[in-house]
Amino acid sequence: MIDFKNKIILAPMAGVTDYAFRKIAREYGADFCVSEMISAKAMEFKDKKTGALAEINEDDEPIGIQIFGHEPECMANAAYLLSRGLYEHTKSKLLPATIDINMGCPVKKIVTSGDGSALMQNISLAEKIIKACVDASSVPVTVKFRAGWDKESINCVDFAKMAEGAGASAITIHARTRSQMYEPSANWEYIKNVKESVKIPVVGNGDIYSANDAFRMIEETGVDSVMIGRGALGNPFIFEEIKSKKESKEYTEPTPRERVEAALYHTRLMIFDKGEKIAIPESRKHVSWYLKGLRGNAPVRVAINHATTYDEIEKILKEYINTL
Repeated sequence: MIDFKNKIILAPMAGVTDYAFRKIAREYGADFCVSEMISAKAMEFKDKKTGALAEINEDDEPIGIQIFGHEPECMANAAYLLSRGLYEHTKSKLLPATIDINMGCPVKKIVTSGDGSALMQNISLAEKIIKACVDASSVPVTVKFRAGWDKESINCVDFAKMAEGAGASAITIHARTRSQMYEPSANWEYIKNVKESVKIPVVGNGDIYSANDAFRMIEETGVDSVMIGRGALGNPFIFEEIKSKKESKEYTEPTPRERVEAALYHTRLMIFDKGEKIAIPESRKHVSWYLKGLRGNAPVRVAINHATTYDEIEKILKEYINTL
């Protein structure tokens, strides 16, 4: 069982937290990472691309594999296969530390299918899903959810109690409703209320952009661990910043040059994992995030968006470094 006390965790983000992102986050101090969300239905149809999302490398542990769906039997089957390394399109047979159930994704195409945060409107179905996954999985099951569907239906405390009763080993709450998406500011009071209502570990998520934010969340909510999502985009350094503060060590902000060099390193990791043809288009958003706030970055980002090879990206960024 993974100990969720005092952990700094990289949040699952679709299209973002692939192997390369998780590796670099760990190198900067992340204690635990969660995969991009995986469709249980796609696994039922034996989708090959889903196997790639579930791959676990030797330097990618401990990791939680996140699944989504709204059919208990289908979700249980995904939990069974992934927790035992039995999915036929996954090459690695390394096992995840946890199976995480996504009950918080607010994206329209997810909720219109009855998945993600749509399940917060149907607690009885959510309970059946959690129980089915707990029974099927050979590793602990965790659940990630939101404050509620909208401000008129804040039900995170009841949802947390249900998840605990259904057998979840830990829960993560994103302190916004589904209707809020990612704006306005997260209300950490919801996290505090959830923490006070259950005995299992609670992970807090939402609006952590610095070490001070992380420690303020812990102080204000009593949460066991913190999960970083958008605060880590182009900023894996946040994990080092939080860890340094936790260990009472001095932390130095990365220089502009170091940020650009990290962008290049991140791109190389993506190419190593996926090959240049797939990695280059996917890397553009990451490079843009690394450059955010740096002087004169606008024309550089435009040039990066037209680059088709690593050599081109490297040439653009090395020329940019010389201007910083």
